[in-house]
Amino acid sequence: MNFVLKQENRISEIPIIKIRPNKSQPRRNFNEDELAALSRSISENGVLQPITVRRMSATEYELIAGERRLRASALAGLRKIPCIVIKCSDKESAVFALLENLQRSDLGFFEEARGISKLIHRFGLTQEEAARKLGKSQSTIANKLRLLKLTYEEQEWIVSAGLTERHARALLRLDDENLRREALSKIISDNLNTQQTDSLVSIMLNSLKKPIIRQKSISKVVIKDVRIFVNTINKAIDTMRLAGIEAQSNKTDNESFIEYTIRIPKQQISSDTDKTA
Repeated sequence: MNFVLKQENRISEIPIIKIRPNKSQPRRNFNEDELAALSRSISENGVLQPITVRRMSATEYELIAGERRLRASALAGLRKIPCIVIKCSDKESAVFALLENLQRSDLGFFEEARGISKLIHRFGLTQEEAARKLGKSQSTIANKLRLLKLTYEEQEWIVSAGLTERHARALLRLDDENLRREALSKIISDNLNTQQTDSLVSIMLNSLKKPIIRQKSISKVVIKDVRIFVNTINKAIDTMRLAGIEAQSNKTDNESFIEYTIRIPKQQISSDTDKTA
């Protein structure tokens, strides 16, 4: 893959408002505390490593690599960010964005699987071709894609509860969605490790082979882990900040409850609406 750097690697200061996210960006979850720490560092020292973008029009650029730096810079109140502008095709941009994230150990396994799936379907690649481009075996790619057989809701529960890829693979042994939700609820509420999860799934599979009348599964699953809902609030605040809305949040945590106070400036929302109009 050959990238042509614009004007001999010259770094350009580009307004953050002109940079749009990469549609092929696999990462969806960003740790709020780590992002805040990076934002403070940028406020103190500036952006030490430029992000990589490509020009889409005279006034618009697409991000290729460096979304954490872009988000943290916006959070720090920067108007511009140093960029290296490269020329590349849609396919090269998608592959490069995925590769850049795969090299980071904190990329979630569902994010990785979705990124691979998007790459394959968007550009009509076979699993073998995707494996060669990403430097992985075909069997690895196939196993990653199998994770997407879990529903998006199940994936969110697994990630928010801090479960592992092995937990997810164990759940894939259950074809029935209601059984998976029943198992997932118990895994989260009882904090089961991977070995205990494998045993639970085996017991559930064995019970299906017995000629007994099973009670109708309850479709509603109660998730007791409050981290799932806290994570949803954090994502909403992060999205507003990236959009340029200076939302402020304050979290109070005591023995009885967790309290969130969120402030959204009305004047800024009205100003942004007027500009859009």
